[in-house]
Amino acid sequence: MKGKYYLTSESVGNGHPDKVCDQISDAVLDSVLREDPMGRVACETFITTGLVIVGGEITTKTYIDVQKLVRRVLTDIGYTDHKYGFNSVTCGVLNAIVGQSPDIAQGVDAGGAGDQGIMIGYACDETPELMPLPIVLAHKLVQRVEEVRKNGTLKYLGPDCKSQVTVEYEDGTPKRVDAVVLACQHTEEILDKTGKKITDEARNEIIKTIATPILGKLTDSQTKYYVNETGKFVVGGPQSDTGMTGRKIIVDTYGGVVSHGGGAFSGKDPTKVDRSATYMARYVAKNIVAAKLAHKCWVQFSYVIGRADPVSVMIDTFGTGKISEQDLVDLVRKNFDLTPQGIIRDLDLQKPIYQKTAAYGHFGREEFSWEKTSKAAALEKAATALR
Repeated sequence: MKGKYYLTSESVGNGHPDKVCDQISDAVLDSVLREDPMGRVACETFITTGLVIVGGEITTKTYIDVQKLVRRVLTDIGYTDHKYGFNSVTCGVLNAIVGQSPDIAQGVDAGGAGDQGIMIGYACDETPELMPLPIVLAHKLVQRVEEVRKNGTLKYLGPDCKSQVTVEYEDGTPKRVDAVVLACQHTEEILDKTGKKITDEARNEIIKTIATPILGKLTDSQTKYYVNETGKFVVGGPQSDTGMTGRKIIVDTYGGVVSHGGGAFSGKDPTKVDRSATYMARYVAKNIVAAKLAHKCWVQFSYVIGRADPVSVMIDTFGTGKISEQDLVDLVRKNFDLTPQGIIRDLDLQKPIYQKTAAYGHFGREEFSWEKTSKAAALEKAATALR
């Protein structure tokens, strides 16, 4: 895009009800894969005031103590006191898990995709993570909230929080942060005398302790801050909002900068291409950008249940590519195994790695295999031969 424009992305903390559910579902998946790497998992979680329901379809040789697992996840997040409206010790936990459909299994067992669908990957060179700047900053803000909450720097913070960052761009280049939104659950101790809003001192402390270290020189005197804009955020977490697995798909991916595919991620084992092929699409896009074959790269795959090879592969570099999109598609098909079994093998996905993905985004974090740029050199060499 030319000229000046503004892009906004949001993130949520690990205590947000939807993210609590994502973490529980992925903790179930990790528990299965730890003992049974071939286990099949499609796990959904629902949370509301005082209650967690875990359901879905699981086929495994191992045993999962769902009650114990759920309470551990809630404790690790910080829901350990009634003052936050939810307590990991006293909440109810209902297990409603059944086995996987044999009609699905017969296609997956033969090496085919576990479902139909479209999967999207993206990368751009505006940050070291090769991710859009707004979502990178939004994630870092809520990570900072968790850090200062757990280390006691801001003892009045609760587990639930959200962030939002608006970045001003000029001719496609990020220039400054125009607006910052922080919604942080807190105890009553920082309310003013009216009891309807937090004190100015607390507001300034939140900005100084959370926003300033993350945003630094990207802000200026014109940057706008919106902190608990309704006045207060005492009642939060599952007490104030129900949560469900898979409801924060834009937070999980690219912050709305590009489109999202057809499905969510958490609670699904890697035979589900909703998850694994989306990881591969990110791996492909990131390696193309890392090879300097484009400044931006959008990748779309599509699959049909029971078949291994993707139905379609599409690439868009938004006019920034060094070679044609069709040449890039050809390079991708030659250098990446896009079958479900190939994706699982090459990205090493049958391991208990998934709970870590369930908060603060699935992309832009070097700890995951789909973030490696191990194909960049081969892509660059092959592209050179085409020029």
